[in-house]
Amino acid sequence: MTASGHIEIREVGRAAMRAELAERALDLFLREGYEAVTISDLAAAAGVSRSTLLRHFSTKEDIVLSTADAQGIRVADALRARPAGEDDWTALRRAFDVNVQPYREDAARALALTRLVLDVRALRAHGLEKQDGWQSLLAEALAQRSGSSAPPGLRHWVWAGAALVCMNVAVHQWSASDGQLDLVALLDDAFGTLAVSSP
Repeated sequence: MTASGHIEIREVGRAAMRAELAERALDLFLREGYEAVTISDLAAAAGVSRSTLLRHFSTKEDIVLSTADAQGIRVADALRARPAGEDDWTALRRAFDVNVQPYREDAARALALTRLVLDVRALRAHGLEKQDGWQSLLAEALAQRSGSSAPPGLRHWVWAGAALVCMNVAVHQWSASDGQLDLVALLDDAFGTLAVSSP
């Protein structure tokens, strides 16, 4: 096996460990409350040392939002994969479908996690920081869809930012309805209020 093969296996193992640690931590947060749980509590619940946990996550916020970066990458990849003839706004809307699946697979857990992020100020702020990265990814994907090698222009940044606002509004409405409203329909409605035409 090549050195790069060992590196890939090590990274897969690290990702699996992070996912397992995050899953156990989220269970504890949902059961005991975010503020009541310490890093030491999380390490004990996961059966690892505090230093091991901190090698994977620097803060509690990082644990809760550990999948946010990957979600943003998935949306941007889905945007680039949309049909070339589709207008950019429609492509943006459809790209967000890749992150709806968890809401369908386990709506109760998704609702609990959504409320956790919305209700805890530190998590909400950290989540918005993560979405700044999403905006950059989406703006770049929009620019690439146009076939240009130039950096994203103003309209790409505006549309990416507007799409994130639509997503946030839809998720907030879904949470406020106790998960009773259809998230896909809410996304459609939110994007529909800002329907634009691509040049």
